[in-house]
Amino acid sequence: MSDISKYTPMMQQYLKIKEDYADAIVFFRLGDFYEMFFDDAITASKVLEITLTKKEAGQTVPMCGVPHHAAKVYIQKLITKGFKIAIVEQTSEPGKGLVERDVVQLITPGMIIDDDILPKK
Repeated sequence: MSDISKYTPMMQQYLKIKEDYADAIVFFRLGDFYEMFFDDAITASKVLEITLTKKEAGQTVPMCGVPHHAAKVYIQKLITKGFKIAIVEQTSEPGKGLVERDVVQLITPGMIIDDDILPKK
């Protein structure tokens, strides 16, 4: 994405993170949800069978999301299908201005993040 200045500051933040994790689906924390945008949203909505919506962020952007408390289920489906996931968390307290966010975990298809993800066999 060449000209990110046409997007809102939050979306610019997302796009800068996505540049470094272009080969992963970015789970971008917004409050109680992990949101996915652009091609990540289109892909995830199909694989996860969740609704694709859109967000006005200076430009109309495809978007889908999952509740943070249920993220493991969705992550399991994506890594089972061979996708890499970059988890982006809020690293500063909400208040004035843009909340800082950073990638806190990169999950690959070969990685076990929870015993509940392993098949019982």
